Amino acid sequence: MAGAAPTGSGGGLPDEVLRERLRAISDAGMPGVFAEVRDGRATWRGASGVADVETGRPVRPDFQHRVGSITKTFVATALLQLVAERRLSLDAPVGRYLPELVPAGVTVRMLLNQTGGINDYDHVLFGTLEGIEKYQHTTIKPAELVRIGLAEPPVGAPGEHHYYANTNYILAGLLLERITKRPAAVELTRRILRPLGLHGSYFPGTSPRIEGPHSAAYLPWDDATLRDFSVYNMSWAWTAGELVSTTADLNRFFRALLGGQLLRPTELAEMRRTVPADPANPDGGRYGLGLISASLPGIPVWGHDGVVLGSETMSLHSADGRRQVSVALNASHYWAPGLPDPIGAALFDFLLTALGGTAPAPTAANRAQGGRTDALRFTPAPGASAFAR
Repeated sequence: MAGAAPTGSGGGLPDEVLRERLRAISDAGMPGVFAEVRDGRATWRGASGVADVETGRPVRPDFQHRVGSITKTFVATALLQLVAERRLSLDAPVGRYLPELVPAGVTVRMLLNQTGGINDYDHVLFGTLEGIEKYQHTTIKPAELVRIGLAEPPVGAPGEHHYYANTNYILAGLLLERITKRPAAVELTRRILRPLGLHGSYFPGTSPRIEGPHSAAYLPWDDATLRDFSVYNMSWAWTAGELVSTTADLNRFFRALLGGQLLRPTELAEMRRTVPADPANPDGGRYGLGLISASLPGIPVWGHDGVVLGSETMSLHSADGRRQVSVALNASHYWAPGLPDPIGAALFDFLLTALGGTAPAPTAANRAQGGRTDALRFTPAPGASAFAR
């Protein structure tokens, strides 16, 4: 596999160590990975591995990428702007704006921090490999996604606990459209993408192809091959996970968000009010209003991750948005519970190094795959529902 290719000015960033850590991810079995790291004005970009396992075409740091549920942070930001404009109340019932669409007692805040007890639709759509193939070229409307999600049994009473469900953010997109009277993609572009100059980011709608240079998007299949799902109709994810972006654009967005350029202090503080992501582990990661709070060893971070078919993205940042890392991988659902995860271990080491921590040197175990794709040949777990995370 190709080695890491850095670009830009590393400044005070540990260029050689970052290259080594990024290369360890592809050495562990990920076909391709690329990233941007920022510390103040210093920027480092790198790529390792291949964008196409058949041709050996290398990954580039400036690729566009499907960033999945990082879309949710953009949607929550736009809705909090409406709160600042007094056009929306966080603690009002959603039924005030979308009558008879959601269960009684579910508030706008509960949609955004995912505590309304609403179930998900994606395990219904993608419970089988046939479902994955079916929706590759099928348009499904937001109202139908909501209908499917609400037809599933509730996962708790409103406000009881966090449960990650994409249905919440489909409802959030409908809420954005109802209040602004504009399509969600238009409003998000008008409020966020265009003002920040995020020229590599857009909402593809029902168009299945990524516009700019990009990688394949690999999913392990039941015949022990990797299937490329880079061409996919993302209507099934809509405002829960449709966005196409770049690592540079993600860093620019989160720096503006956490630095107070997009929200007033009051609304940004609301976004940072978190609940335990796992009720059984109150000291673990936490979920705010479309924003995740977590802690690497000694390093508190904010951001979001995203997983859609064949694409993974992580975007993590210091509280003030000055130290940043966004990293994209071109395969997903490669790990089966109970098996070793050398890719995950190498990714963790890279993230820790990028954010200023100290990670151990890559081990022989991390490099055991020698760049082969064998590590990815796991069938997605039956009934897996984390397709837009």
